[in-house]
Amino acid sequence: MIDFNCDMGEGMGNDESIMPYITSANIACGYHAGDKDMMKQTVELCLKYDLAIGAHPSYSDRENFGRSEINISPEQVYILVKEQIQLLKKITEEAKAVLQHVKPHGALYNRSAKDVQVAKAIAEAIKDVDEDLVLFGLSGSYSITEAKNLGLKTRSEVFADRTYQDDGSLTPRDQPNALIVEEEKSIQQVLQMVNEGTVTTVSGKRISIMAETVCIHGDGKNAVQFAKRFHELLKKPIRF
Repeated sequence: MIDFNCDMGEGMGNDESIMPYITSANIACGYHAGDKDMMKQTVELCLKYDLAIGAHPSYSDRENFGRSEINISPEQVYILVKEQIQLLKKITEEAKAVLQHVKPHGALYNRSAKDVQVAKAIAEAIKDVDEDLVLFGLSGSYSITEAKNLGLKTRSEVFADRTYQDDGSLTPRDQPNALIVEEEKSIQQVLQMVNEGTVTTVSGKRISIMAETVCIHGDGKNAVQFAKRFHELLKKPIRF
């Protein structure tokens, strides 16, 4: 069974409905969504459903849900990410839970995938909080390579509900066809990524990809239905 993660604690109202069908939760740390109370509630739900708990740090950008690029230095990114991880780590410790991983959110995630200095700053922040934390990052990106360079454990992430460009990056949300809304199309993409180690880009090209954890977005229109279908699909033997 492959790891199946979802962004949580963002105020979508469907977290508990999705949790029975996933294995890892990335909890918003209050900078793009959520707050301390919501973080505590989400941690408690993760314990209830036996989910791996991860921090989901972002730019300080609640107005745009963390999806707008903000021009700050790698040094500022380091401080920003470290603060958010520490905040959730404290909450997990109070709940006698374990913080397992870190997955940057939105524009920060996309920037770290292509900006080596930002990727390094995020990896350093993670390591300085807890060197046992796992970095979830875009497959084939600087996020993964820089974390590995620092000795961190990583999981290469792929997306069930996003389309890909020829360079392996995600199609920006402001472009046409960035999101996959058709359930069967999403399922076929996941099967291809997991079974074949490839993904078909928006131009029709097949590129290599490593799928160690699959993400679906909790704010998607059909998030609960998608999660249930993928759970039924991926709990079956996967051909590698």
